[in-house]
Amino acid sequence: MITGVLLGAILAAQKASPNFNEITVYNQGFGLVKEYRMLTLKQGRQTLAIENVAAQIQPNTVGFKSVSEEGSINVLEQNYQYDLISTQAILDKAVGSKIRLIRTLPNSTKEVVTGVLMSSPTAVVNSNGSTEQTYNGMVLKTDDGRIILDPTGEVEVDSIPEGLISRPTLLWDLDSSKAGDNTVELSYLTNGMSWSADYVLTIDEAAKADLLGWVTMNNQSGATFKNVRLKLLTGDVNQVRNRRSDEQLGLNLAVPAAKAAPQFQEQGLFEYHLYTLQRPTTLNNKETKQISLLEGHGIDVKKKLIIDSTQDFGSYYPSEGVVAVGDFHPQVRLEFQNSKENNLGMPLPEGTVKIYERDSGGSVQMLGEDHIGHTPKDEKLSLVVGRSFDVVSTRKRLEFHRLGPSAFEETFEISVRNHKDVNQEVNLLERHYGDWEISGNSDPFTKEDANTMQFVVNVPANGTKVVRYTVTTRW
Repeated sequence: MITGVLLGAILAAQKASPNFNEITVYNQGFGLVKEYRMLTLKQGRQTLAIENVAAQIQPNTVGFKSVSEEGSINVLEQNYQYDLISTQAILDKAVGSKIRLIRTLPNSTKEVVTGVLMSSPTAVVNSNGSTEQTYNGMVLKTDDGRIILDPTGEVEVDSIPEGLISRPTLLWDLDSSKAGDNTVELSYLTNGMSWSADYVLTIDEAAKADLLGWVTMNNQSGATFKNVRLKLLTGDVNQVRNRRSDEQLGLNLAVPAAKAAPQFQEQGLFEYHLYTLQRPTTLNNKETKQISLLEGHGIDVKKKLIIDSTQDFGSYYPSEGVVAVGDFHPQVRLEFQNSKENNLGMPLPEGTVKIYERDSGGSVQMLGEDHIGHTPKDEKLSLVVGRSFDVVSTRKRLEFHRLGPSAFEETFEISVRNHKDVNQEVNLLERHYGDWEISGNSDPFTKEDANTMQFVVNVPANGTKVVRYTVTTRW
């Protein structure tokens, strides 16, 4: 319902701009456009054309109503016209009509030929997706009876063929009970609009980090929206049919951006989150732009080294053959809590996190990047940075004994070598399947789930730590 205050704001905005727009962009590659337009109508039945709508509009989603004179407009019929003016479209519709061809002869003189266009050139799409123009389909029958095949030159037509328009247009057959100015609300869904979140996490030597979040907006809808109120909805919205998302042209931040004040206000909406930009912005067609979304400073982060040799090796096959043995460099992760106590505590939309650290000279260096899903507040994030260079482990299976047709016993040894000048804590993950039981172990472990056990060991500087255990497996 439009209140008097909101209607007054709409009318005031229209004095400065022809359209007062609001756009909500969804993660799944489409946007909801809402426009308020001032129209001058006559009383009774009439035809109304609305131009400057998105070329990728979904016509079956269009909504149209009067907000200044509720109930004064009755829409009888709606049409969406999108046969746009182009050289190809004009020539296609000019087949059977007279045209003029201005061509240059071999002696450099110009000849004007008039006649009937019998066939227009056709566009051929190659297998690689590119389009090339071929003229083997163009045939011109001249006034003096000649047939010219594949002519080249400038073509003139008397007029634009009927049915072609310069811009995508909505056309209504409507009945208005009142004459005069009428403010109407136009809303529709359009494909070709998408957004994603990009994050920059910069860590320091004190295990503290700053997180900057950016919105990457991509508008390929076929329309430019000036001075819009932009809203972003994050969450998985169900749709009756799957819509192909346009390729996202996300900007890659080569270095952490300067501190920018967050410009979006977040609120819960149903089972989703809605971010509203607190100032107007312009979304040009075929444009990608970034806007500051959020920031957090002084975040406590923890680095973890994880050796998951069976997972790194691939599938686990319990047999007399080689089972996930060899040298492994630990995976490096950064973990932190998305909580208010940790200077965050905000919903983080799905996106890519680039991780940086400052070197001894004060310059930032990129360490790696990872993708996060939609992350609510108070959840832990675990980012994969890369692989450790100076820590390496070797896993060996020392013994294998078959205890029967459905049981066997194995002994494993994991040697972790630390070539750094400081101690390193390493998490060793070992995985077993079936009904397994540890009968001997050199170090304590925790059972993480039905298939996973974990050793947390301290490897001395420039030293080695060896872990051994024996497991019996039955199935």
